[in-house]
Amino acid sequence: MSDESSDEPVVLDVAEGVATLTLNRPEMRNPLTSEIACGIIDAVERLEDRDARCLVVRGAGGAFSAGGDVNAMAERLAGETTLDEAVRRITQETSRAVKRIAECPLPTVAKIDGVAFGAGANLAIACDLQVATEDARISFGFRQVGLAVDSGTSYFLPRIVGENTAKELVFTGELVEADRAESLGLFTHVYPDDAFDERADELIEQIATGPTVALQTSKRLIRQGMESSLDQAMDNEAAAQAAVFETQDHRAGAEAFMANEEPEFEGR
Repeated sequence: MSDESSDEPVVLDVAEGVATLTLNRPEMRNPLTSEIACGIIDAVERLEDRDARCLVVRGAGGAFSAGGDVNAMAERLAGETTLDEAVRRITQETSRAVKRIAECPLPTVAKIDGVAFGAGANLAIACDLQVATEDARISFGFRQVGLAVDSGTSYFLPRIVGENTAKELVFTGELVEADRAESLGLFTHVYPDDAFDERADELIEQIATGPTVALQTSKRLIRQGMESSLDQAMDNEAAAQAAVFETQDHRAGAEAFMANEEPEFEGR
């Protein structure tokens, strides 16, 4: 789905409603360098002009992402940049990229083959779903380079695994194997390596052929619901449902339901 022969640090392809964003520095295990972070932000913004109904984030060459750009930090520290300026700039760049993925209105799927580390792990769990190979691993091992968490760890991680487990993963820097990551909710599905692309793409196709407006609205409502009271959540749902009720996909779904047929959604 993605052209990894490109020299671009981030490659965006759209086919049959599925936008695939590939981190394309496999020789470096796809760290969130400045060029990759900016490429992620630019790619998501360009989705507004493409016929995309689902966004897939992946890494080229057998690694999802090795995380923050430690080499760039060392280079900046060796130059004239102060420590505070170097750390602030690097963390801001990676945080903006992770935030842009988290705030993408489309359903998002992280397709994880290999390691997702540090800020790269946050990029993965900022997606709505995570599908992984049996050999995939994930770590919030900022401690390995003597740093505190950044790029959204303190927001995303405890919401998924709970406060105590989040502290354990951060304090130990554990490289979490795929089966444990699935049991903790860090990976939505783990598929056999030899069937990974097929099984992952089946799930992605199911999302991309769904009622796009309704799914986008549901995504927004779930996020809002985590931060609101039950009464507010129900009010938000009622207001949103009135708008979704007017979509072509709702009419197609209702007609198919009455006819006991499978609906064909067009994303409108």
